[in-house]
Amino acid sequence: MIHPIQHFITITRHRHKVIRYCFKVGIGFQGFFHDLSKYSLTEFIPGAKYFTGICSPNALERKDKGYSLAWMHHKGRNKHHYEYWTDYIGDEYIPVQIPIRYLKESLCDRVAASKIYMKKNYNQSSALEYFDRRNDAIQMHESSAKVLRKWLCWISELGEKKAFKRIKRIKKYEDMEESL
Repeated sequence: MIHPIQHFITITRHRHKVIRYCFKVGIGFQGFFHDLSKYSLTEFIPGAKYFTGICSPNALERKDKGYSLAWMHHKGRNKHHYEYWTDYIGDEYIPVQIPIRYLKESLCDRVAASKIYMKKNYNQSSALEYFDRRNDAIQMHESSAKVLRKWLCWISELGEKKAFKRIKRIKKYEDMEESL
């Protein structure tokens, strides 16, 4: 069964949370462009088809087909995903350092997605636990992974309000060196 209305509501709620968080971490205007590709037919139709409300439709499309065309479309157009930041050097793909503003958006995306999918089971450690469980750090540029994980730890330890206030002051990787 296809669920276009529920999918639309879910991605819109997620997007609005990310926009709010982007303002809190100092990249407000950037938040307005977050995940607009999810409304494209390439992403929206599979999203509605595989919608459950408790996990990403991309995971279910991948399970069904062996790949997710919607995800491949999405990661190639949204710079807040670490998968976007790879380059082909020599004969292999390598991770590239993610600019701080997109790393901030990635943080906002992770926290918002955790809240949307986990609902009442969300706690301030949820996004950190998900990051660690998926082992995202091993596929990211080392410095980007360290900074993102540190920010997720701040949220876990200090709560969003204090952590976002601290993250807002970070403008470049060098600003994080004493914190790592």
